[in-house]
Amino acid sequence: MKLWSDLEVETLIDEISEAALEAIDQAAAEAARAAALAAIEREAAALREAQQWRLEAETARRNGRKNAFIVGLVCFLGGLAVGVCGTLAISR
Repeated sequence: MKLWSDLEVETLIDEISEAALEAIDQAAAEAARAAALAAIEREAAALREAQQWRLEAETARRNGRKNAFIVGLVCFLGGLAVGVCGTLAISR
C-alpha cells in the first residue's frame, strides 16, 4: 500500500476540483443550449399556430363574402319573383 504525500494529495484534489468545475461549466452550457432550443421550439410552435389561425381567418373571410353574395342574389331573385307575381296578380 502506497502512502501519499501531502503534496500529492493536494495535487490530486486540485485536479479533481478542476475536472469537476469543467464538468459543471460543460453541463451549464448544455443546459443553456437545451433551454435555448426549447424556447426556439416553443416559438416555432406558436408561429405554426398563428399561421394556421391566419389561414382559417382568410378562409372564413372568403366564405363569408361568397355567402353574402349568395344571400344577396337569393334576396334579389326572391324580391323580383314577388314583384312579378304581385304585378301579375294586380293586373288580373
